[in-house]
Amino acid sequence: MKSDMPKVLHPICGQPMVARVIGLAEELGIAKRILVVGYGEDQIQAALGHRVQMVEQKEQLGSGHALMQAVPPLRDHKGQLLVLYGDTPLLPLEMLKQLISQHEKNRPGATILTTIIEGDSGYGRIVKDQRGRVLRIVEQKDCNPHEYAISEVNTGIYCFDWPLALEALPRIKNENAQHEYYLTDLIGLLNEAGHAVEAVLWESASDTMGVNNRKELAEAARLLRRRVMDKLMLSGVTITDPETTYIEESVTIARDTVIHPLTFLEGNTRIASHCVIGPGARLSNCVVEEGATIFHSVAVDSTLGPGVSVGPFSNLRKDTHLGEGVKIGDFVETKNSVFGKKSKAQHLSYVGDATIGEAVNVGAGVITCNYDGKRKHPTVIEDGAFIGSNTNLRAPVKIGAGAITGCGSVVTKDVPPNAVVAGVPAKFVRERGPDE
Repeated sequence: MKSDMPKVLHPICGQPMVARVIGLAEELGIAKRILVVGYGEDQIQAALGHRVQMVEQKEQLGSGHALMQAVPPLRDHKGQLLVLYGDTPLLPLEMLKQLISQHEKNRPGATILTTIIEGDSGYGRIVKDQRGRVLRIVEQKDCNPHEYAISEVNTGIYCFDWPLALEALPRIKNENAQHEYYLTDLIGLLNEAGHAVEAVLWESASDTMGVNNRKELAEAARLLRRRVMDKLMLSGVTITDPETTYIEESVTIARDTVIHPLTFLEGNTRIASHCVIGPGARLSNCVVEEGATIFHSVAVDSTLGPGVSVGPFSNLRKDTHLGEGVKIGDFVETKNSVFGKKSKAQHLSYVGDATIGEAVNVGAGVITCNYDGKRKHPTVIEDGAFIGSNTNLRAPVKIGAGAITGCGSVVTKDVPPNAVVAGVPAKFVRERGPDE
């Protein structure tokens, strides 16, 4: 990968490759999960926490050698062993269920997941007997012409009868072109000991692809995104151009929502029905309620209520909460603020650390001056207030219900309800009239 980051931590659709593989093991109900690590153990441990037990492979001497490192924590295990790889992020859950089901049904010494790839695949070839049982796996570098022509290849995913595999494991030799201990040699050793080895053929080779560089990482991400979007479209979501849309696997979207191009949906984003997202939107860890619209804008860790309209070129930062029917327009930035029902800030404003009531109009160029150089301070604007264009609200400050600030005002003190204030600093002008 030419990276300071361990390969298996490179993200695909929002999570490290290895985390996706571990997630599959968790979904399968596998309680004892052991991760063999050859590089970057501290980084991997920090990313995965206690989801796995880690063992170190100090020297990288092949896949068989890697499994040898897992022997101590498995010494007393009497059941089956599933072997997966941390750089195969596209594995479908159904594929692993099928592999495990056949292995548990027939109880051979090992069951191998295979696929079909023609030509120079780089994968080990599956050599079978006349009954279709696996005799051995030959790595491509060690193939003779007849073996090289075999199109059924080893994906590297196995189910072993662990006590049988444990007995044969020490007999693996490194007498090959790479001088490595191949896990594939374990298949021949099990055969020699009279234990059957079976194969489960999975037709979609792309599901089993490994990632060895950033080009392959991008291709794997493209395939996974398309899988995610196909599922959404079949559930009733319109995605107008899947090739230019980026949706992570953790995102949920209800039916009759439309996703336009150049939209990025990330993390634990939840989108209700009848929304329109994009073009050019990015939402990360957001809740979007029914009928909301957001385009050419960014929202992070925020909640958009029913019928909200956001954009273009808005930036909703962490802990922004927009009530029903709120409108946030062009070049408006919000942070840690709550907008009540039907309120709006439609032009060139910054609203931070503020609580805004219902039906409030925040005019063009309004700034909540929430930072004094040391601390952040709150602004409160009560229901029905009208904040004139280019008003600066020096927090902490409270604008009473129905109050009006004149354009260009600098408000440094609380404003009573229904008062009209103006100036620098803003001073009381009069009471708000009944028709204003």
